[in-house]
Amino acid sequence: MTEKRIPVYLLLFLFVSGVVPAAEQQPAAWKAGVAVVKITPTEPVWMSGYGGRKTPSEGVATDLFAKALAVEDARGTRLVIVTMDVIVVPRALRDWLETQLKEKHGLAPGSLMMNASHTHCGPELSGSALAGRMLNPEYAPAMERYTARLRQHLVAVAGEALKKLAPAKLDFMRARCGFAMNRRRPTPTGYANAPNFDGPVDHEVPVLRVSDPKGKLAAVLFGYACHNTTMGDYLIRGDYAGYAQKFFEEAHPGVTAMFMTGCGADQNPYPRRSDDLCQYHGRSLAVAVAAALETVPKPLHGPLSVAFADVTLDFAPPPPREELEKAAASTKEPQRGHAAALLKQLKKEGKIRSTYPAPVQVARFGNDLTLIALPGETCVDFSLRLKRELAGPAVWVAGYCNDVFAYLPSLRVLREGGYEAASAMLWYSLPGPFTETVEERVVSAVLRMASSPINAR
Repeated sequence: MTEKRIPVYLLLFLFVSGVVPAAEQQPAAWKAGVAVVKITPTEPVWMSGYGGRKTPSEGVATDLFAKALAVEDARGTRLVIVTMDVIVVPRALRDWLETQLKEKHGLAPGSLMMNASHTHCGPELSGSALAGRMLNPEYAPAMERYTARLRQHLVAVAGEALKKLAPAKLDFMRARCGFAMNRRRPTPTGYANAPNFDGPVDHEVPVLRVSDPKGKLAAVLFGYACHNTTMGDYLIRGDYAGYAQKFFEEAHPGVTAMFMTGCGADQNPYPRRSDDLCQYHGRSLAVAVAAALETVPKPLHGPLSVAFADVTLDFAPPPPREELEKAAASTKEPQRGHAAALLKQLKKEGKIRSTYPAPVQVARFGNDLTLIALPGETCVDFSLRLKRELAGPAVWVAGYCNDVFAYLPSLRVLREGGYEAASAMLWYSLPGPFTETVEERVVSAVLRMASSPINAR
């Protein structure tokens, strides 16, 4: 049989004219879609993050937003990343959104990744592990109204991002930013919440660049491992993370900037306590993102693989009932409220829970990038360790994802003791502290997922 070939002169003509034979066309490697919705409270609300507040919000310094980035590979595997300027991601909220996106858009449960910026100048959310502990009951209805509106905003913004899926280029880049400092200072009486220059930090600023096929910038997803706690007044604001997104978008009109909190549970922004500093840190982070875009990009190839699973974490045995009753009868907070919550659980269920199902998620962009989403208020050791153990392809470790149920301490932090290890648990409605098996269980689950990911469509 004589082989039919296209003459060279015809190929040159087709190439120059922009026409390529159908058999030689290559499908776009990625599709991406981005959407944004404002989630600023429309009435005074009780604010979350600091136990010392005595009144509701008094105004708005900056708007709050929820943003969604949807990506899809050439096989149709999808991932939707939702970022929110709120204190936590309650598991009930994630489960609800997961169900909605599956019913409305056919999104696989493991393909939803949610992250909270952990601003301490945002509203309390219904269903969170913190809800009710710091809340003035008078403002419970406002909290319920806000959370109900937030649910609808989230399903809308995620759905819009999926509907906007269009051919795109994805690149990974990195820079550094230096205002985060470890906040666990060793003292003769234990670990104090104060700047510790010698403590572990992760100053990396990972950036996922989303461009159209011609290279025009459409969105950036970036992260940083630091508590969002520059301010603690009564004005609604996104703190440094909110300003970082705002400043980047102002410098790049038409581009969406999304912030994903890293493993910053034991990191604070320093210095703190003024809006000028809040803006300064936000500007520093926005400049770091711009610097990352000046580096040599690492193009991301497919396929996209996503894995999601609950990891069982063990609590240490709770205090005896007599001790809990004594604490519940006192006026000392947060011990009184924590003891009362455990006694209520004991009365209702006949026992105090001994484990917690913590969601762990891994998304792999071919062999180029592994994006890890960890739950809880995640200490920095998790990021540092996973980047060591998964050395090779780029590794991005985010905390505060999918279910922020309490602090997720590393083995080092548990053994050192202090706020993130134990006393912070008193503000949550869970037993505590965790046992020393926590870090190994979470890391083992991540390594298992990263080596044998579950494909999700």
